Amino acid sequence: MSGNADSSRFYIGLDDTDHPDFGCTTATFDDLLNLLTKSVDGFVCVERRLVRLWPFAARRTRGNGALSAIVEVPSYQAEKLRDICADFFEDLLLSLEDYLGENSVISPVLVISQDGFDEELYYSAVRSEVQIIDIEEKIHVNEYYSGNSKWGHIGASAAIAWNPNINSSWELIAWRSKELIGKKRLVPKEVVAQLDKLHCDTFLNRDPTIDKGLISPRTPCPVLYGIRGKSYEAVEKAHFWMQEQTGVELAERYAVHCTNQLSDDHILGFESGTVLANPKETKGAHSSIKVIKDGHIVSLVAFKEGGGVNKLLRKLQIGDQISWVGLKSPDLSVHLERLKLNNPTPRIKNRPKCCSELTMRSAGEGQPLRCKKCGLTIEKHWVADMQYMPEKYDGWVEPPASQRRHLSMPLSHNLPQKL
Repeated sequence: MSGNADSSRFYIGLDDTDHPDFGCTTATFDDLLNLLTKSVDGFVCVERRLVRLWPFAARRTRGNGALSAIVEVPSYQAEKLRDICADFFEDLLLSLEDYLGENSVISPVLVISQDGFDEELYYSAVRSEVQIIDIEEKIHVNEYYSGNSKWGHIGASAAIAWNPNINSSWELIAWRSKELIGKKRLVPKEVVAQLDKLHCDTFLNRDPTIDKGLISPRTPCPVLYGIRGKSYEAVEKAHFWMQEQTGVELAERYAVHCTNQLSDDHILGFESGTVLANPKETKGAHSSIKVIKDGHIVSLVAFKEGGGVNKLLRKLQIGDQISWVGLKSPDLSVHLERLKLNNPTPRIKNRPKCCSELTMRSAGEGQPLRCKKCGLTIEKHWVADMQYMPEKYDGWVEPPASQRRHLSMPLSHNLPQKL
């Protein structure tokens, strides 16, 4: 497909170039696109994309992200683009072999196609485990480059297959100067707090519950920070503001990506059921509970770091009717991302109170409750404790910002939709 009769459009995808102690796929992809910009006359990058995939994938980094871009070149430059990509990838493999050793598993893949891929490929990769053979059966691409392993083919192809939608967002990634990589990042939390306050169209800049900035990684990678927001303009404006602030490290370069982060694409919606057993606490202060849904027993898990989710789960009792949003793990338990108590069973707490919060008492069997101060009498009954039911977000709770998945949609964006 071409932007016009004299141009050729390409879809380029890249994944699995990084290692826990070496490399960075976002920076590597930026290197490639910058090289193409300098070397290919008329090269235009239409859009960059950063796509997060299934959080439980067997081979993944923490964010499990892959990169793609839609680019256009004059048709007479198409072959040059292919040649530069091939040479770039060969140099990349050599650098990985030098660092990891020739006998190591080297699995980056660079995909080049003039056709977009079926979006179902993306949804398979964001909602389940996908094997390389699945990718090769679904798409037939003559132009892709790989190391001695093809694991990167999954992410690179899925990133091409993804199409932005109403739930898409944007992330600006700023990279450090080479001489600073490995040294402490200068991104003061006070500046991040101001960023969060002044730039309302950005989000997840910090976790106010622990007064911690969330835009800078903790690993010794080339990324200085990533700013997420509602639009290209919003994140770029925030970046320019950051770079003007005293004490903030100057970025060497930056790029803006359209992304599926905060989209909830990894799930189908919320589910509902009834609690079958009281919560159990496991090693590490994680909690779990059994519920029944449509005749099937489901195990729900809330981790210690889950904040409101863990707190609410621990207070559930047999018979409570609840709703949840979560991701089914390989062991078939559901790791909770949001939780709601719809209809609680009564919690017997105390007798009702009257004047000055004095508890009303009964004179004996068959007698009403009486306030010792004013003498008011009422029929004998107990008061149920419902005070733990949150009112904000229609009763839904979620983990603090620092403990959410990249793909999870915050309650501040939208309430969960039914499966």
